[in-house]
Amino acid sequence: MKSPLNPARVDFVTLKLFCSIVQSGSITKGANECNLALSAASRRISEFEETVGMALLDRSVKGVTLTHAGHAVMQHALRLFQGFEQLSNELSEYSKGVKGNVRLWANMSALTEFLPTALASFLKAHPEIQVEVEEQLSGDIVRALMDGIADIGVFAEGPSTSGLDTQVMGTDQLVIACSATHPLSKRKSITFEESLEYDFVGLNRGSSLLELTSRSAEKLGKQMRLRIQVRSYDAMCQMIAANLGIGVLPIQACAAQIQAMGLVAIPLRESWANRNLLIATREGATLSPPATLLREHLLEQCVK
Repeated sequence: MKSPLNPARVDFVTLKLFCSIVQSGSITKGANECNLALSAASRRISEFEETVGMALLDRSVKGVTLTHAGHAVMQHALRLFQGFEQLSNELSEYSKGVKGNVRLWANMSALTEFLPTALASFLKAHPEIQVEVEEQLSGDIVRALMDGIADIGVFAEGPSTSGLDTQVMGTDQLVIACSATHPLSKRKSITFEESLEYDFVGLNRGSSLLELTSRSAEKLGKQMRLRIQVRSYDAMCQMIAANLGIGVLPIQACAAQIQAMGLVAIPLRESWANRNLLIATREGATLSPPATLLREHLLEQCVK
């Protein structure tokens, strides 16, 4: 069905007049606020109603009220003016040199592998922008984006990304890490199913890595024997070095700890051991100019 409204026949003066009339409750007051003669204002509103093909205002001696169609027009008109106000503010920020604050939440893998160099070059190019970086578990990052607590999130695939705009930022390879004295230490590669015969050290709930490995164990009809759960890769490495279990770790993010603690990294044969890191924003969200610049910079620097 063809829309009765031709956008080319509606101008901003008329929309502004319509909003002023509704907010003041009077065509006369609305006309005065828009610096229009009463006759010109009345003609504009009549032509507007003719254009949309229905009455937008109920007129009485007490003033004007909105029809059901008028309510819809009013809501869209206000959103339109808010959008233009935001556009004006953003253009003003660009003209002065962008300033502002960006809330970036990232998981441990991203903070270790990708973000330090990219953030350093961004802040050097934009010294007036402040970036608040929070290290969080992937599930918490997704919730923060949906709740508007974070502007940009970088996390490992695994949690549901419904309601988010995502793009692959990089990949990391998962390995089994064990101590040099562990029975698996001489293996050149291993399947995840084989590793399930041993005790595990893992991350706490909310970690995409824990979700990934737990789901994989369930598909095999088994359970991970999680002996200890911690909140960081560094803590995992320390527990593994103390022979409290083995662990699944991203090799790029943990290479320094693995080497320093004398751990052994055994490649996993499963295809899921190569996982994607995602950069995400809330679907439909309008990013501030600083956040837009940071997102573009991270994609340019990290996506190869």
